[in-house]
Amino acid sequence: MFIFTAKVPRRKLALGVTLAALACCCLFALDLGPSPAQAAAASAPGVKGVRTNRDRVDFLRSFGWEVAEEPLATQEMVIPQEFDDSYAQYIDLQRQQGFDLERYAGKRAKRYSYEILNYPSGETGVQANLLLYKTTVIGGEVLSPRLDGFLHGLSMPEDGG
Repeated sequence: MFIFTAKVPRRKLALGVTLAALACCCLFALDLGPSPAQAAAASAPGVKGVRTNRDRVDFLRSFGWEVAEEPLATQEMVIPQEFDDSYAQYIDLQRQQGFDLERYAGKRAKRYSYEILNYPSGETGVQANLLLYKTTVIGGEVLSPRLDGFLHGLSMPEDGG
C-alpha cells in the first residue's frame, strides 16, 4: 500500500476544489438530457429481444399499426460497408427514429415486410418494414409501393396519412 502526502497551501487547495466543481457544473449544463436520437431510441419500444414473428407484430402494434399476422416477405441482406449519397435520406430517416445503421455496416440483417391494415388515409397495400440484426431492430419504415407512394418512419402519421 502506498501513502502519498503533500503540503498544499489552503488557498491553492480551495482554488483547485472550486475549479473542479465549476468544471463539473459546466459539463452538467452542456449535457442536460439525451440527444433527440437517443430519446427516440429510448422511446422505441422493445428494440432488443425481437425473436419471433409475434414479437415483430407486437413491435409494430406498439406504434399503433394493425398488420397482417404473417410477413409479406422476408429478405436477408447485407448492410453496405460504406454508404453513398443515395443512402443519405434513408440513413437520416433511421437516425431520426433513433436507429444507427452505420453501426451495422457490413453485417447481415433481415428485412421483414408486413401489410398495414389500418393506414389512416385508408390506402391499401401500405407496408411496414422492420430491419433486424439478430434479435435487435436496427431500422424500419412505412411505405406505399405505388408509383406516387410515400416513405416515413414507423410512427403513426399525425395528419391522417
